[in-house]
Amino acid sequence: MTQRIEDYALIGDLQTAALVGMDGSIDWLCLPRFDSAACFAALLGTEDNGHWRLAPKGAGRCTSRGYRGDSLVLETVWETRTGTVKVVDFMPQRDQAPDVVRIVEGVSGTVEMSSVLRLRFDYGNIVPWVRRVDGHRVAVAGPDSIWLRSEPEVRTWGQQFSTCSAFEVSEGEQVAFVLTWHPSHEVRPSQIDPFEALEHTLEDWAEWAGRCTYQGPYREAVLRSLITLKAMTYAPTGGIVAAVTTSLPEELGGVRNWDYRFCWLRDSTLTLGALIAAGYLDEAAEWRDWLLRAVAGDPADLQIMYGLAGERRLPEAELPWLRGYAGSSPVRTGNAAVEQLQLDVYGEVIDSLWLAREAGLPAQRHAWNLQLSLLGFLESTWRQPDEGLWEVRGPRRHFVHSKVMAWVAADRAVRTMEDDPSLPGDVNRWRRMRDEVHKDVCENGYDPVRNTFTQSYGSKELDAAVLLMLRFGFLPPDDPRAIGTVDAIREELGHNGFIHRYSTEGAAVDGLPGEEGTFLVCSFWMADALLMTGRVKEARELFERLLALRNDVGLLAEEYDASAGRQLGNYPQAFSHIGLVNTALALERENADAPAAPDAPADALAEAPDGAGAADTAG
Repeated sequence: MTQRIEDYALIGDLQTAALVGMDGSIDWLCLPRFDSAACFAALLGTEDNGHWRLAPKGAGRCTSRGYRGDSLVLETVWETRTGTVKVVDFMPQRDQAPDVVRIVEGVSGTVEMSSVLRLRFDYGNIVPWVRRVDGHRVAVAGPDSIWLRSEPEVRTWGQQFSTCSAFEVSEGEQVAFVLTWHPSHEVRPSQIDPFEALEHTLEDWAEWAGRCTYQGPYREAVLRSLITLKAMTYAPTGGIVAAVTTSLPEELGGVRNWDYRFCWLRDSTLTLGALIAAGYLDEAAEWRDWLLRAVAGDPADLQIMYGLAGERRLPEAELPWLRGYAGSSPVRTGNAAVEQLQLDVYGEVIDSLWLAREAGLPAQRHAWNLQLSLLGFLESTWRQPDEGLWEVRGPRRHFVHSKVMAWVAADRAVRTMEDDPSLPGDVNRWRRMRDEVHKDVCENGYDPVRNTFTQSYGSKELDAAVLLMLRFGFLPPDDPRAIGTVDAIREELGHNGFIHRYSTEGAAVDGLPGEEGTFLVCSFWMADALLMTGRVKEARELFERLLALRNDVGLLAEEYDASAGRQLGNYPQAFSHIGLVNTALALERENADAPAAPDAPADALAEAPDGAGAADTAG
């Protein structure tokens, strides 16, 4: 039976990551990078597409599991008839080659253990040749090579194109497995000591977690989300992937299956805000520097996403030998949305650089000239229709959110030049652009009959992304149009209290069949909007309902199916965890700024602080 998406836990080494199921099976792992081909792809197919199960013989789901402290070291426990055993899974930060370490610890009694390793390179398509070399099992196919060893050595044999092991572990005993990848043409990498690697990994995570400055009531959830975001960071460049998976469906059995193992520009502002506010300035600076490198060049060639090191070519392809998660096909690699025109990303880039400047990150000398170049291009193109924030594959439209972000770009340029008049540029030019965009949106993107901003000019559909106009300061939170928009979106896009990003009825907007779950980051945006418009109690209640959707190890996917009560979409999803952090921080600022009297009227809270880096007024 297919495990639920939320049945998986995450381990990683800041260059790639694996998903470990509640049955002890690693069903997803791409080596050596997040965006490399998977050697374990059972998540999107069957066990024959690659997995590694390590568990008590004949056992099913574990009894309990959790991360050790504030780390990414996973502990999975089975209580069996003959005893209790723990499997400790982690990936140490690599010096040379990526390693997966699995340590079996006897807790009580004696337990018979079983390991079944099915390596399948190229997303489950290639069965490698396996041989014995110096106490290792070595699997080779084309450019890939994986070495497996155990300490102490246990009985191991080949069976049905798999590598199997069987052994017993008693109280106080430990057996460690180490799986190491390296290019097949290179000399075998040096071996690590799995037990020393465990101690170093715990120390690394403890040091990192100790830098978190947030001490509010949601610290556990915030820190777990920050650890997850750190785990999704490609350490060599500072880029942060949107998710570690591809093609986990937005609708079970549907076609809304996309590859999210890339870095989206629109994540930059919200990510920077979360990292800076939580005290992670080094990570924020690395993400800012990745952003500057990725977008360098002709502003007309700005893409919405890039590879881990800023690669521009991300061709989309389908993998027909994989049936898809729960039969959801096609399985895709790459992402054709990279070719789309999405004008909002110009605003997100400029807002990110403004936020970095406001936070005092070390300046980059060429950053301002780059922003002027992007602004010049946006000035001549913001009136065009585009594919919008959600990367719709239907016709281009004049999406309100895209226009709002053009306003943000001009507004941040004005603010920057007002703060530093020595910078080159025509501040009056950007003021005129800001005013023109604002007027255009208010005239063409607002429905006065329903008192709400719509998804696009002339449409009746709504879009949760429009909630961000409050965060970015397009309208003050006490503006009746802003309040009306929040209420309309909650009414028309809400489902069981959570928020869809837009209506998919009739595929009129996105050009795709089928439905999807409620979009988790949109629900966090709704909590932010409720907070900003003075409805603090409702904001907190929604936030705590969202916290309850996390799985047992604190992870969130992209969406939530409120009817079926399960998570959907790629996993774990950076956008969801960024939303969680930003809303928790906003609630904490609200607590700090709230008047002492417990019965303060709602209008006293109408000017509640917004998300990290946002503006307070319409400018």
